[in-house]
Order: sequence, then C-alpha cells, then structure tokens
Amino acid sequence: MNIRKAGEEDMEALIRMRWDFTLEHQPEVNGDYELFAQECREFLVEAIRGERWHIWVAEVDADIVSHVYIQLIDKVPRPGRITYPFAYMTNVYTLPSCRSQGIGSQVLREIEKWATENKYEFIMVWPNDESRNFYVRNGYTLCNDPMELILK
Repeated sequence: MNIRKAGEEDMEALIRMRWDFTLEHQPEVNGDYELFAQECREFLVEAIRGERWHIWVAEVDADIVSHVYIQLIDKVPRPGRITYPFAYMTNVYTLPSCRSQGIGSQVLREIEKWATENKYEFIMVWPNDESRNFYVRNGYTLCNDPMELILK
C-alpha cells in the first residue's frame, strides 16, 4: 500500500469515489453525474493546486482505495504564542471492499504524523454515528458538541 497526497492525475477517481460515498450514505440522492463531476473537478483543481486543502489517498496495486480530505483553518493570533492552523478532516472514505483491513487507520496515522510535523494544533472531525468507533479506535476523543446556525 502507498499513502500519499493526491495529484491532478487522481481527480477522476476522487470524483467517482465522492459520488459513490454520497450514494452509499444517501441513496435517495438523485443527481446528474456529469454536472456533479464538472463541479467537483473545479473544486479539486483548486484544492490540489492550493495550500488550504490536502487530500490524502491510499493506493493498493495503483488503485485509490481510500481518501481523506483535510482543510487547514486559520486561528486568530493570540499574544504570547505562535498561532498555527488546525486541521478539519472530512470526506473520509474507504471502498467497501477494502474496509476492515487497517487501511483507513494507516492513512490517519500518516496524517497525524504530517500534522505534528507542521505544528497544527489539532485535527477535528465530525463523525457520523456509523464511523464514531473507527475514530475512537484511532485515538480521537469526543469533545463538546459545536453549535451551529443553519442559514436558509
């Protein structure tokens, strides 16, 4: 297995996996794949070329089988310390046929190493009920629930 940051050559696989991820968790979603792919491709070009998003992939036999998206969130500086961003982790997905083999855990360990080396303060993820145990097994702890205002 090879764990690495995604490149532009990975976009089509990432688009397909995002589509499949959504349909796995929301089978009622009915959309136009090509329209979605165009929007997702535009996002991925910006994300891969930019510095705020970091997309990690795991490959087995040259096929991407898992991915994790990380967005860096800046914090407002505070006197008396150097302020580093924190990492918001989202869109964590492993192909169903590759689950329960330790692949996702290995990707998380690689991301933790990278985040530590870059002095990011913490990694935050909002797991769904189905994935909560996966994160706990990998050292994540529950914290106070965030608050939100849903805009209409």
